[in-house]
Amino acid sequence: MIAYLFRRFLTLLATLLGAAAIIFIGLDLLPGNASQILMGADADPEAVKALAQQLGLDRPAIERFAEWLWGLSHMELGNSYAYSAPVAELILQRMSVTVPLALMAMSITTLLALTAGVYAASKQNQAGDVGIMGLSQLGVAIPNFWFAILLILLFAVQLNWLKAGGFDGWDEGVWEGFKALILPAVSLAVVQAAILARITRSAILEVLREDYIRTARAKGLGAQSVLWGHALRNALIPVVTVMGLQFANLLTGTIVIENVFYLPGLGRLIFQSIANRDLIVVRNCVMLLTIMVVVVNFIVDLLYVVIDPRIKSHQS
Repeated sequence: MIAYLFRRFLTLLATLLGAAAIIFIGLDLLPGNASQILMGADADPEAVKALAQQLGLDRPAIERFAEWLWGLSHMELGNSYAYSAPVAELILQRMSVTVPLALMAMSITTLLALTAGVYAASKQNQAGDVGIMGLSQLGVAIPNFWFAILLILLFAVQLNWLKAGGFDGWDEGVWEGFKALILPAVSLAVVQAAILARITRSAILEVLREDYIRTARAKGLGAQSVLWGHALRNALIPVVTVMGLQFANLLTGTIVIENVFYLPGLGRLIFQSIANRDLIVVRNCVMLLTIMVVVVNFIVDLLYVVIDPRIKSHQS
């Protein structure tokens, strides 16, 4: 087990280092000049050059890359060019919106998908199965930003139950913050739940054909015990894999929804920083999201061993 974890951890570190190099090179080679954009197109060239020196943009790329990695290891991310504020502070402020939003959306996705997928598998080729699969196909086809607009029209404009957008902060109360994120979370969860429900159904149907399921039934176990206690547990490997990918996607793919609902999240910060050519913010935000994705995949790898201990012996 220790050897397995050590190999996975080394893979995680190597992946992060490679990702950091790609992110830095990609952003560093982009056309444009942060100092020129900050001072305007008509700014004096000498002033632009002086600002570039002040920001450290005139130093060799390898030196700036090494300094950035050192700062990442110490959580010293520098200051934003456009916001004139510490990057770490900006990211923490925006993560207080993006992370709860992703967690809410993933919770809704898991609840809907597992319930629908197990039910559809238990009613294979019956009306319930056909209905759920039809709804899931519709959910896959609907763009989440379009569904978000429908939710705003219904629950904010017509019923006036929830706000159409904006986020006043958690200082206004946990319930107020939760209400502000309900519609965005549902908008994100619909497509993910539709995909996961179909995968859950397929995985369970495959497990239900196994001999040990017939043995469990022959021992007199009820249908619900077989489904939830045996079939779902053994079908979790593909389901957990997709859940990990979906959670990573929710963390990194909230830009559109955050703009629809005008949420001050990490996605909007990246969007605004790209427009401002604020490379230090873009670089650190993208790296943070990369770290989240890699760590989520690492956790999924560990869950494989918990779900099916045979994987550990195969990897040894």
